[in-house]
Amino acid sequence: MSEVIGIDRGPPYVCVPGVKGAQPAVIPNLEGNNTTPSVVSFLPGGQRLVGLPAWRQAITNPEDTVYSVKRLIGKKFNSPEMEKLREKLPYKIIEAPNGDILIEAGKNIYTPQEISAFILGYLKECAENYLGTKVEEAVITVPAYFNDHQRQATKDAATICGLKVLRIINEPTAASLAYGFNTRKNGKVAVYDLGGGTFDITVLEIHDGVFHVLSTSGDTFLGGDDFDNRLIGYLLDEFYKEQGIDLSQDKYALQRIKEAAERAKKELSFTPEVEINLPFICSSDRGSLHIQKKINRSFLENLTRDLVEKTINICAQALKDAGLDVSRVDEVILVGGQTRMPLVRQAVADYFGRQPAGRINPDEIVAIGAALQAEIIKGWAKELVLLLDVTPFSLGIETEKGIFQKIIEKNTTIPARKTMAFTTVENNQRRVKIHVLQGESLIAAENKSLATFDLVGIDPAPAGVPQIDVTFEIDADGILRVSARDAGTGREQKVEIKPAAGLLPEQLEEIIKKRRKKDIEATDDEEGLL
Repeated sequence: MSEVIGIDRGPPYVCVPGVKGAQPAVIPNLEGNNTTPSVVSFLPGGQRLVGLPAWRQAITNPEDTVYSVKRLIGKKFNSPEMEKLREKLPYKIIEAPNGDILIEAGKNIYTPQEISAFILGYLKECAENYLGTKVEEAVITVPAYFNDHQRQATKDAATICGLKVLRIINEPTAASLAYGFNTRKNGKVAVYDLGGGTFDITVLEIHDGVFHVLSTSGDTFLGGDDFDNRLIGYLLDEFYKEQGIDLSQDKYALQRIKEAAERAKKELSFTPEVEINLPFICSSDRGSLHIQKKINRSFLENLTRDLVEKTINICAQALKDAGLDVSRVDEVILVGGQTRMPLVRQAVADYFGRQPAGRINPDEIVAIGAALQAEIIKGWAKELVLLLDVTPFSLGIETEKGIFQKIIEKNTTIPARKTMAFTTVENNQRRVKIHVLQGESLIAAENKSLATFDLVGIDPAPAGVPQIDVTFEIDADGILRVSARDAGTGREQKVEIKPAAGLLPEQLEEIIKKRRKKDIEATDDEEGLL
């Protein structure tokens, strides 16, 4: 019998709680640590490293060490976010034929889904080693503000490494589940989730085992990496002013600065001042040059204060969407390593008017919630728990003159089903194109395209006479199905929404076949050495 696990896939670390016995247990990785850096490194000899061994390669092997893949998954190469990120990453990102992102590392080309699959596969191996049995099923968390493409890409990554996804659950919702399960408290809760790559705020109500999400909001390009980048930018600017040398073009020097900045940021959460000392950072006609700077906590806070303020503004929007005043929030839960920063904790306390709850490790609470959700799905939980989540974006279709007509509004509780009537715009129109979109703009072109299909065979009639009923149906896993029906003829066309980007089913199957072949070859090589 195989086991089921819950996985928090957020950078910079991954926790894997196993469902074993009455309570979820955080499973240590093969090095004995509870968390695993979300890093994959490819060595010159073809060996692949995952986790801490890979992170240790970041300075000496920067071009073949891949991190922050969560920011890449489900994204387009030419998106504004990626244009900025490409300048900061030491490894090479190239454009796929369909406009998606590909990663060049270790003399090979990988999709972000494959890199994620390497990490998930390692976690699967750790769980199997700890539990002593096969692991084939998982509940996996994603940022609440992940869109349809990003969620599907996460699911594809799990499929590649041999995991069946029982459910994709939003990270803040998972955190609230862990919190509520442990405290048994009723009330309205705000989950402030500031991790390495993303920020989410979710407002929900807990009442007698029912976890009802009221609203969610966030930014998938706002996280601890951005705090690091502020300090990195300062060090680069100061070195250029003092030495006239731009280290941003030196990948080895840049990686050393990145690691030092991240370490300094973490230390400043517990000490008022740190020294960044990087000897022999580069050479010039003046000899070897070094970086030596003292950074205090207030300086870092001034560098990053606007990032924290941005998260508070998003919190305000989430409360507005939930129809709540801040005074009606009974508890605030902090999630993610960046919430250890004193400035963040103080800003959250000031805004909500109360100190955040601190009973559960912010790095592990999401993973524990994922494991609890796995228990609930499998029927192992002794207590009845009902989780009612919401869709993070509005869903609808493009209408005449490029207008976006919302059919399912943002923050609608899922599962959900809604039908809206439309008509033709031309006389004797026999065909209607249904363009399905996701987003909040009234202008269709400013939203994300999900799918396009045609309803054909409409009886000839003057414009405005036929009635076309368009139905949107979204299940608890966030899978959207759309149908269009001509009320006059009864003709109907249905489609299950698949990403307009990402891996096609045949591409996914090809990746899985190649992976299985490599696994067989690796096993044969090992047997040959015995």
